[in-house]
This record gives sequence, structure tokens and C-alpha cells, in this order.
Amino acid sequence: MRSAILVKRILRLIYLICIFIFCSSAAQNILPLDTLKLKEAKDMLADDYGNLYIYKNKDFSFTKYDSLGKQIGKMMLTVPYKVQTVQNPLNVPLFSENAQEMKFVDQNMNEIQRIDFKQKFGFIRMAYAEDLQQLWLLDDSTKRLIQYNFRNDTTINSFPFDISFEDLMDLLVYETKVYVLTKKHIRIYNLKFETLFEAPIDNGKRFRRENDTILVVANNSILKYVPEKGMSVVFEDPEAQIVDKNILSYFEIKGNKLYLYSLEKVKEARQQKQQEIELQTIEQSTEKPVENVEEKSNGGETEKKPSDNILEKLVEETSEVQAAGGEKLIN
Repeated sequence: MRSAILVKRILRLIYLICIFIFCSSAAQNILPLDTLKLKEAKDMLADDYGNLYIYKNKDFSFTKYDSLGKQIGKMMLTVPYKVQTVQNPLNVPLFSENAQEMKFVDQNMNEIQRIDFKQKFGFIRMAYAEDLQQLWLLDDSTKRLIQYNFRNDTTINSFPFDISFEDLMDLLVYETKVYVLTKKHIRIYNLKFETLFEAPIDNGKRFRRENDTILVVANNSILKYVPEKGMSVVFEDPEAQIVDKNILSYFEIKGNKLYLYSLEKVKEARQQKQQEIELQTIEQSTEKPVENVEEKSNGGETEKKPSDNILEKLVEETSEVQAAGGEKLIN
């Protein structure tokens, strides 16, 4: 009886290995972007039309490519800029703490508007473009959060906001909540400067909002904020240099190659993985009493058989395969 159970488990583990390998390969595609274009990339973003944007800190260049790797436009910046989002490729906002300004560029990477903060405010540590009219500004000199209409040059609101600006990476304001991202934490406040949520983050880079969903893009992972539950990892690859997503796919640069993972295929792979884990758990729980009876019949002493050693080795090998496949699947 015990031998039959062990054989059944071994076959189940082999099946799981095949599932993980198949799902990893099915979800992944390599995009035809030249390795030289990806080399020394500091950041990469993907818009919802499949265009890619590469920012290089070495020469402050910001270049846009289509999905086939053809260059669409390029900007040579004089100081470092932070790209807020490229979800709307017709109006891409970039903020520079060094230059104390925000600029907007169009789909061909031509500058269409520039906003100078030096004449009107103190020292702006971070700016968030809510729409094509309003900005939210963190003023370090006055410790205030400012809602500013740049179309008619008026300050709408100003809120005391005495937070730490150490390692500040990004800012997002949505539905009276202020999301602040550092390299090590995400913090959510209301407009009264009361902390609503706080959680550790490894190497946080920027926010991405998709309707009501707030995402955090880190160096090699993407996390989702789930109200009343916390942060949930939706994509992760420890070996990735840079990751990002659009509405259809996850993207990553690894080994100077650009990989694309279909959201639908990754979702299917995740569901399949979860079903197999649940099925395995149920089988183990139903088999446990049988094993206990056998143990008791041996006077309470258990002795490892050769088949036990084979199973342990197979479990170890399966864990290694799962770890390798997990680099390309949602954890």
C-alpha cells in the first residue's frame, strides 16, 4: 500500500515539473531589441501600445522604440529626470529635482510644455501630474503638499505634510490618499497627514495606477496594493535588471535581453500551479492516516526505506525547478 502511494506521489511530482516548464516557456517571448540599446539602461517603461522607453543615466538620454525595436524618438537631457509614466504616450511627464522643473513630451519625444518651479515655490522634492491641468508638489522648504493648477498658474490647496524626504522615489495622489514611495517603504496618508498604511518595499522605483489599482514597480518585482490586506507580489524575477508592465504584458530586461510575458498566459500558469498545489495537499491529507497505521504497526518506530530516499531527492529536484520557473511566473 505504501509503495503504491509513493509511486503515485512520484508521478504527481513529475507532472508538476512538466507543468512548470511548459508554463514558463509558453508565457515568455524575447523581443527583437538590440542588446546595445539595452546596455547601461537605468530604467525601462512600456506604454499601453507596446512602445518601449529606455532611460540611460550615463548620458541622460531618453529613447522611444516601437515593439519591433525601431527608434521613434530620442531626447538628450542635460540633467537627470524622473519619468512619471508613459501610459498616455501623447503626454509623458518628466520631473527634475536638479532643474526644479517638469516637462511634458509628445509621442515623438518633442517637448510640448515646461513648468518652472523656481520662481513660485521653495524646493520641490517630488511632483506628480494628476492630469493635464493639475500637479501635486512636495515642497521640502515649507513641508507642505501643494495642489497646483499649472494651466492658470494658481495654487488650489496647500496641506501641512512634514514627512521624511530620505530616499524619496515617487509620489501619487488618488482619491484623497497620498501614496509616498521610498527605496525601502510604501506609506499611504490622508490629506490630514495621518498614516493609513505602511509596508516595507525592496528597491522601490515608481507607482503605476490602473483605474483603482495601485501598483509599485521595484527593481525586479511588481507589487499590488490590496486595501485592508497589504502588498501582494504579482510578478518577480530575482535575476531581472529592470521590470515593468502595461495593460497586456509584463516586461523585463535580463542579461541585456528584453523578455515579454503575456498577462493571460501568466495568469493561466498561476491558476494551474495553484490547482496542482491544492490537489497535492488534499492527497497528502487523505494519505496521512494510512501512513500512521503502518508506523504504529511497526511499534511506533519508523525506518527509512530506499523508496523514501528516492522521493526526498525528487522533492529537492522539484524545488529547484520550481525556483527556476518562478523567475518567470507570478509568485
